[in-house]
Amino acid sequence: MIIIPAIDIKAGRCVRLVQGAKDSETVYSANPVDVAKQWQAAGAEMIHVVDLDGAFAGKPQNIQVLASIRRAVDVPIEFGGGLRSHADVDVVVKLGVARAIIGTRAAVSPEWIAELCRRHAGKIAAGIDAREGMVAVEGWTEGSDINAADLARRMAEAGVCAIIFTDIARDGMLTGVNVAATSALADEVPVPVIASGGVASLDDIRRLRETKVSGAIIGKALYAGTIDLSEAIKVAKGEEKGDR
Repeated sequence: MIIIPAIDIKAGRCVRLVQGAKDSETVYSANPVDVAKQWQAAGAEMIHVVDLDGAFAGKPQNIQVLASIRRAVDVPIEFGGGLRSHADVDVVVKLGVARAIIGTRAAVSPEWIAELCRRHAGKIAAGIDAREGMVAVEGWTEGSDINAADLARRMAEAGVCAIIFTDIARDGMLTGVNVAATSALADEVPVPVIASGGVASLDDIRRLRETKVSGAIIGKALYAGTIDLSEAIKVAKGEEKGDR
């Protein structure tokens, strides 16, 4: 299982929100590039970058920050936040991201996602963000009548390379990842499912490791110091003391 540290960007700074709410911002660093270097030094095999301004605006707003991060580190980067047009996806793919994460348009335009997957084979991931099993869109500000499991199946059929599943109620809360919901989603589809939202301790990683879930994105727990990235990676790989 892969551990993916998160860098959420708002106004060019590295921040964390609680349950995606705009007014819940905590700034952890004025320089996201330095944070990316820190995660790489700790052993990260991939970094998750989110343009929060882009998610709210419907179009990426921090492309220059992404470009700076991409130049500064050697590990693959997955990027999301406001990617709702071919042109914007083309830009980030050209920058060299390993995965472009599509959220809102994944929910409302499955046919567009299929076309995008053909255009950028192996580089399109779907971000499925849900409250009580129902998908939220527009930077999590709007609900929908779309069931997360149904959308996951449609995304797998469209050809996405991975699904990133976020339980919004857990995000930024340090209350523990929703293992049951994420595992159930992973059982539904033949593509990798990455857990996001609420990872608070190494026990969360141990529990996820016993499922079909392929990885976990960790944000606030790293910034708050409740999880050490190097230790989390060892646990995910089954390399901690006592594992065989």
